[in-house]
Amino acid sequence: MVTTRTSSEQRVVLRNISWQTFETMLAEMGNDRASRIAYDRGTLEIMTPLLPHEYWNRLIERLIFVLGEELNLEILPTGSTTLKRKDLRRGAEPDSSYYIHNEARVRNKIEIDLNNDPPPDLVVEVDLTSSSLDRFQIYASLGVLELWYHDEGVLHIYQLQQGEYVQCNNSPTFAQLPLIEIPRFLEESQRIGVMGMTQNFWNWVREQI
Repeated sequence: MVTTRTSSEQRVVLRNISWQTFETMLAEMGNDRASRIAYDRGTLEIMTPLLPHEYWNRLIERLIFVLGEELNLEILPTGSTTLKRKDLRRGAEPDSSYYIHNEARVRNKIEIDLNNDPPPDLVVEVDLTSSSLDRFQIYASLGVLELWYHDEGVLHIYQLQQGEYVQCNNSPTFAQLPLIEIPRFLEESQRIGVMGMTQNFWNWVREQI
């Protein structure tokens, strides 16, 4: 067992864990928990986010909904819903996940089964670089088309192309807007507050479209 801690999260890594043990742990831990689990072919990671981690995650979610409203997109937030496939022996619980283009296909579902349902259109991870697992490869194998990760004030946007993530400056989900600008709005929230930052972002989106 390996335990690591950063300023925004704590991680425990367990090795030689079977898929059945992974499934059992998910069932026994339940859904009412702060920790998030990732599994990659025998290696299991349990991450417990601390306040800074959740702060940035929630702020990014707020801006995603501004984008949805301005672009007239229906968005279904699925949070840290477990995304897994037994045949791949991979699974993960993202910081946030969203159905946008495929929202109508999973609307009103109480459980997502990636053997039959599409994966989320967008997954967001914060401080992903400190992860012991290659979550990029996990999400790519599950077919998540767009991945954002925020690390030390920088937002990286990735699009899935031919089974691998390619970094891009614009979001394919949100009308090719230059969302690498998001970090300056997040930083602005530290100076003028969340509501003021949200209004400024709203005005910026309207100017872009």
